Amino acid sequence: MINSLSDAPEYGACTAPGPGHRAAFRPALLRPCEPEDRAALKTLLASGSVREMHDHIDEQLVELARCLRPGDDLSGDGLDAAVQELTDGVEPGRHGTWAWYPWSGRLVHLLPREQFRRVRTDRNRDKITAAQQQSLLERRIAVIGLSVGNSAALTCVMEGVAGSFRLADFDTLSLSNLNRLRAGVHDLGLPKTVLCARQMYEVDPYLDIELWHDGLTDDTIESFFDDPEHPLDLLVEECDTPWVKTAAREYARRHRVPVLMDANDRGLLDVERFDLEPDRPLFHGRTGDLSAGEVRELSPAQALAHLLRICDESRLSPAMTDALPRIGSTLSSWPQLASGVMLGGALVTDTARRILLGDPVASGRYYVDLEALIAPRGITDVPDRAASLGRPTAGAVR
Repeated sequence: MINSLSDAPEYGACTAPGPGHRAAFRPALLRPCEPEDRAALKTLLASGSVREMHDHIDEQLVELARCLRPGDDLSGDGLDAAVQELTDGVEPGRHGTWAWYPWSGRLVHLLPREQFRRVRTDRNRDKITAAQQQSLLERRIAVIGLSVGNSAALTCVMEGVAGSFRLADFDTLSLSNLNRLRAGVHDLGLPKTVLCARQMYEVDPYLDIELWHDGLTDDTIESFFDDPEHPLDLLVEECDTPWVKTAAREYARRHRVPVLMDANDRGLLDVERFDLEPDRPLFHGRTGDLSAGEVRELSPAQALAHLLRICDESRLSPAMTDALPRIGSTLSSWPQLASGVMLGGALVTDTARRILLGDPVASGRYYVDLEALIAPRGITDVPDRAASLGRPTAGAVR
């Protein structure tokens, strides 16, 4: 048994959701070739908890055969023989794994892990070679802050960049988060850690994900980084708390872990290669020698000034610059857009992949500013599309 049903709290609660249903984040993986797992499946099916059952193992096996032999014209008896070879003669119904997702009540029949990942990442080749993909799936990434970090974690999973993750956030999903997080109204109130892990496991149930529901504190930050049996290969830092931002880098530098941060404004991506430069100043030296302990003692106004130094206030977008003095009066918090968050997920994933594969990626600050890159250069007569659609144009009075 890979993960017992007891690893998925309250699997019967999908019929009558309860506290365990809200906390469940890891699927149970059951192998129908094992008598114990077949018995567990039978019990699960009899419980009435399964809302949806998805069994497309035959199509997955056909896809696997064609992935492994793209030059062969597989059809008819030849295709049947290729599938038989892949299952070692075992009938498809007993091949692979059933993944039980207790939070949705879905039971899904899938290929075993290596075959599953071979097919799922097939279209990555050869932008990512088979050897590189295997190497990436053996890596562990930590993500601190799961608003912007949610996009980074999910994109890494989709691309097969890392097979193990450590997620930290103390917050729950609120309605105002839905302008930039891929979630639904039924997810409101969920811990962001649970939400992100569920989404990741629904892409790849064979992942290894650790959740730190309280974020990082004085009591937990050392164990978050100092786990010799499960060392981190890369940190994605996307939190808003100045102390955590600084302390996480102090620990990352000590353990020689590279750090990536997407600032969600003008496509700003920070790269700090503490793995190659263990004496590198934090935040590229923008905050001086200020330690995490000293950052904790800053007043709210000083903490804001500290964050602005980190992000380089002089290079903020006009919209963000305009918003800063209005936060707390006419604005409740930092403005963020889904497009910027999704771009950040792409920037983090692409850079993480190259760092983990040993490609040359230098420390520094990089901008992928879409407003600057996609601009009406040389265009003198821009059609007034708003007017053509019958909408008010800029400056119009209704």
